[in-house]
Amino acid sequence: MSKYFSLEGRLIATAAIPLVAGVTISWLGIRAGFNPSLAWSAGLIISLPLLIVLIRLILAPLTSTLKSLQNGLLNFRDGDFSISLVHPKDSELRQITILYNEIGEHLRKERAHIYQRELLLDTVIQTSPQALLLVDQNDRIIYSNSSAKQLLNNGRPIQGLLLPKLLSKSPNEIASAINSWKNGIFNYADINGPHSMHIGNSSFVLNTQKHRLIVLREMTRELTRAEVEVWKKVIRLISHELNNSLAPISSLAHSGKMLVTKPGKEQALEKVFDIIADRCKHLTEFTQGYASFAKLPAPSCETISWQELVNRIMPIQAFSLKGSLPDEPGYFDPVQIEQALLNLIKNSREAGSDSKDIELEVSTDSFGQKLVLSDRGCGMSEKVLEQALLPFFSTKEQGVGLGLALCREIIDAHDGHIQLLNRPNGGLQICLWLPWKNNKN
Repeated sequence: MSKYFSLEGRLIATAAIPLVAGVTISWLGIRAGFNPSLAWSAGLIISLPLLIVLIRLILAPLTSTLKSLQNGLLNFRDGDFSISLVHPKDSELRQITILYNEIGEHLRKERAHIYQRELLLDTVIQTSPQALLLVDQNDRIIYSNSSAKQLLNNGRPIQGLLLPKLLSKSPNEIASAINSWKNGIFNYADINGPHSMHIGNSSFVLNTQKHRLIVLREMTRELTRAEVEVWKKVIRLISHELNNSLAPISSLAHSGKMLVTKPGKEQALEKVFDIIADRCKHLTEFTQGYASFAKLPAPSCETISWQELVNRIMPIQAFSLKGSLPDEPGYFDPVQIEQALLNLIKNSREAGSDSKDIELEVSTDSFGQKLVLSDRGCGMSEKVLEQALLPFFSTKEQGVGLGLALCREIIDAHDGHIQLLNRPNGGLQICLWLPWKNNKN
């Protein structure tokens, strides 16, 4: 019957059987001459137990299936997906058990897939040359890789140790870098010689607890290689500039020597000396540019009014102000910021922007000071924007690539940052951001 009737239909049919039986027995009792009350009581006494027995028989598969589902869901909660349910004959209950088994199979596959991914990730992390530490909010190390063990504990396990206790046995430079929570490069030395390392910190919440991820990367080889490349580039650039000036100076000196012996050549001789002086001036500016970049002192910050800064720059490089200057004075090294702005305005003019189109906007908030210089020059391509702030990169035929790099060094020394953006209708926008005295990170 279960194949053709729903559970609701079977319950109705089951309830109808004892009802009909009770009514029939009562009717037969009355026909046989018994008292009607006694006959109806006899029918009720017989039909009720029959109803209970039949309903229990009907509901037995449902009760068994629900109990199995309960046990299976408890296993799911405990992470055990290996239990499958036997399909009952009842079509409705069969669909439920089929769905349960499909979910269990899917969860088993997902767990196996996650396990394989975790195994692969753990293998990659353990073989990584970067030292990795995961620390909980109680400063207890809950995960580390082989590089971290080798760096901080001579290869011995460190999982479960308190971070302060571990750092007390580590080199002071490493301990200081980790305790400072700063990202950047630091140096230390051991029996193998000096090392340069980069430290990165990040924090996140896992299982309602705050965790800290520390990544230490050996940078000695990369920095050494980069340093050698920079020196090679500097030497090539200096050699190129020297050859471009010394060759014509030598040739002109020889020509001047010949002209001295000839009367009436004073004008030609004067022109020779002018060209030699011009090339010497170029060499002087070239070497001074390198000297200013290499010998940039630490900023000597002080409080200065914005109007005073503008008055110092305006007579040297023309520009216009956008908006009004903040009432609150700025805090920076006035000489260095003046030099940075002069370089930027000079670049804007060389990029083809008129002086009236070069605008400086100054604003402040509780976090820092923002200086935005905008022009209507030729702008920069995406490729040039990516390299414009690098030393020795220049798109100018006679450029040495130190102007923007010097500006970046000045802003970095103030713990600020610089950003270059192309303007929608042409031109370049340069944003300089400087922190207040008490907001330096």
